[in-house]
Amino acid sequence: MPNRLAQETSPYLQQHADNPVDWYPWGEVALAKSRAENKPILLSIGYSACHWCHVMAHESFEDPAVAQVMNEHFVNIKVDREERPDIDQIYQLAHQMLAKRSGGWPLTMFLTPDQVPFFGGTYYPKSARHNLPGFVHIMERVVQAFRERRPEIDEQNHIVFEALNEQMAPPTSTDDGWSMAPIERAVTMLQTSFDREHGGFGAAPKFPHPSDLALLLRDAARRGHKQSLHVVTHTLAKMAAGGIYDHLAGGFCRYSVDAQWQIPHFEKMLYDNGSLLSLYTTAWTATKHPQFARIVAATADWMLREMQSPEGGYYSSFDADSEGEEGKFYVWSRDEIRALLSDEQFAVCSLHLGLDRAPNYETTHWHLTVALDIAAVAEKVGRPAEECERLVNAARAVLLGVRNKRVWPGRDDKILTSWNALAIAGMARAARVFDRPDWLASAHRAVDFILRTLWRNGRLLATYKDGHAHLNAYLDDYAYLVDALIELVQAEFRPADLAFARALADALILHFEDADQGGFFFTSHDHERLIQRTKAAHDGATPAGNGMAAFALNRLGHLTGDVRYIAAAERTVRAFHAQIDQHPPAFATLLGALEELLNPTRMVVLTGVKATVRTWITPVSRQYRPDAMVVAVDSRAEDLPATLARPAPPDGVNAYVCQGVRCAAPVASIEALTSLLTEGVVPGLEVGKSTW
Repeated sequence: MPNRLAQETSPYLQQHADNPVDWYPWGEVALAKSRAENKPILLSIGYSACHWCHVMAHESFEDPAVAQVMNEHFVNIKVDREERPDIDQIYQLAHQMLAKRSGGWPLTMFLTPDQVPFFGGTYYPKSARHNLPGFVHIMERVVQAFRERRPEIDEQNHIVFEALNEQMAPPTSTDDGWSMAPIERAVTMLQTSFDREHGGFGAAPKFPHPSDLALLLRDAARRGHKQSLHVVTHTLAKMAAGGIYDHLAGGFCRYSVDAQWQIPHFEKMLYDNGSLLSLYTTAWTATKHPQFARIVAATADWMLREMQSPEGGYYSSFDADSEGEEGKFYVWSRDEIRALLSDEQFAVCSLHLGLDRAPNYETTHWHLTVALDIAAVAEKVGRPAEECERLVNAARAVLLGVRNKRVWPGRDDKILTSWNALAIAGMARAARVFDRPDWLASAHRAVDFILRTLWRNGRLLATYKDGHAHLNAYLDDYAYLVDALIELVQAEFRPADLAFARALADALILHFEDADQGGFFFTSHDHERLIQRTKAAHDGATPAGNGMAAFALNRLGHLTGDVRYIAAAERTVRAFHAQIDQHPPAFATLLGALEELLNPTRMVVLTGVKATVRTWITPVSRQYRPDAMVVAVDSRAEDLPATLARPAPPDGVNAYVCQGVRCAAPVASIEALTSLLTEGVVPGLEVGKSTW
C-alpha cells in the first residue's frame, strides 16, 4: 500500500510512496507523533535528480527488513530539499557541526522529538563497506544512545543549539564607512584560486560558480582588468568544450567530478542553466566570441524544448540516472556511433569528439567532449573548416535523434518559483542581447504563470505541481523574481511587470526584513516555527537571497525613483559588511550590490515611439556594460515613474544616460550612445581558441 507520501506534490517524495517505510512528510502530524511517543526522528533529505539518494533508496528504503527497523524505532520523515530549503539549510549546518565535515544529499539526520539533531551523516550503505558503517548498524546504535544516554544527548543538543544561534547571527557591523576594498580583495582571491590550465576554481569536483564569474565580469568592465575577463572566458570556454555541457541537446549538468570538466554528475538543473545563460550572454558582449553565442542559443532552445511546461512555468531538473544507471542516457560506444554516421561524418567527429582516444567513461564508453577544435580537425583531414563544421552539426543531429529514443532520465516536473526566476532572468537577458522574440515570449509565459498561479493575496507561494500551488515562499523566491522582472522590463517594457516587481519588493521588506539588524531572514515573519531562523548572505550553487535582494532592490530603486528600496539594500549590505570583510569571495552577489551602492547603477533610458525605440534595445544591450540597465519606453505611455518619463522627439529616439541623480544630455543616435557607454571599457579578448 502507498504510504503518506503518495499525496505529496514533490516527485521526490512520490518516488518513496511505495516504500515499506512508514514515511511522513514534514509537518505537525509527524512531529506530534514523535513527541507523544518519545521516539527519535529519522530525517532523510534529498531530491529527485540525486544519484546517491536513489542508491540509498534501492538498498535500504525498499528493503522490508531495513524498513522494519526504521518503523519500529523512529518517526520517519522524508523532505525534498528543493521544496523545503528552510529545513535543509538548518540540518546541513547542524551536520557540519556534528560531523566536522560538509554535508550533501542524501542527508540522514537523527533528531530528538524537539527537532534538535544529535547524530547524522549523508549516504549510508545497507551493509558496511568502503569504510562506511551499515545503515542498520547505525540505527541500532542511535536507538541505544537515545535510550541510555539521553542526558548526554540533551547536553550536546544545548551546545549544538547555541552554536547554531551563533552561526545564524552575523557579526556586528561597524560604521567605519564602505569602500571598494572588499571587492578588490575578492577579485584577487578568485584570481589566485583560478585553475589556469582547465579554468574554474580549485580542484575536483568542479562547480561552475556563476556568481563568482559574474563578479569578475563586472570587475573587468569597471576597472579594465583583462585578467578578470580571462578567468571568466577561459573557464566558460573549457566548460563549453567539456562534458559538463551537453553537446547534443544543449544545457549544462550540475558539476564535473574531475578538474578538467570532462565527466559530469549527469543531473541537469534549471537553476544552473538559468544562471549560465545570463553569464554566457554577458561574456559574449565582452568578447563577441561566436561559440559563446552558440552555447547561449543551444541552452535557451533546450530550456524551451525540454524544460517549459504547457502552462508556462519551467520544470526543475532531469535525473542523473536512467534504467538504474548514472549517465546511461548520455554515453556511447564507438561502434554505436560508427554505425550511425557516414564515413565523412565519422572521420571528422572521431577527431573532434575524442573517439580516436581511449574511452573516458568507465573504460568502455565515451561521454562526448570537444577533444580537438574544428580548425585543427580541418587541418588533419584536409577539408575546409566550414565543411567540417557542417559535418559535425549533421552528425550531432543524427546522434541526438537516436539518443532521444533511449529511455529518458526522470524529469522533476514541479515548478519552483525561485528557480523559475533565475531561468526568466537568463532568458530575458539572452532575448534582448540576441534579439530572439521566442526566448522573450518564453520568459513572459513563465512570469505570467507565476503571477496567475503562485501569487495570491499579495504573497508568493514556493512550488506548483499538478494544479496545486502551496508552501510559503522564501527569501530567494521574492529576491530572484524581483531581479528577473527587472531583466524583463529591460527586454520589453510592460507596465504590469514593473508593478509586479514593486509589489514583490514591498512584500519582501514587510514580511522578511530584520527590522533591528538589517538584512532579510530566509523565511517570512509568519512562517512555520523551526528550531532556527536562518539569515545568510554567502553564495552557494545559487546566489544568496540577501545578496540578490540588495542587488535587485537597489536597481529597482533607481528604476522607479523610490528611495525606500535603495535604503533597504543599504541596510542589507551594512548588516553583512563585517562578514564580507572576513572572506569576500563567499559574498560575490552581495559585493555586486555594494559596488552599485558605491557607484550608482548606470541607467540608460530610451524613449520614443514604441516601434522605433524597440529597435535600439539589442544594439545598446550588446555593449559590454554589466553594471548598467537599459529600459526602452513608449513616450506616449501614461503613469510612468519620473525616472522613465523623459521627453522624446516626434519621430526619433532620445537616449538618456543617468547615474544616481545625474543625467547626461540626451543623445539621438546609437553611435553617440555607444560612445558614452564604452568609455573605459576593456577591449574584448581572444578566448579559448585551443578548445573549440
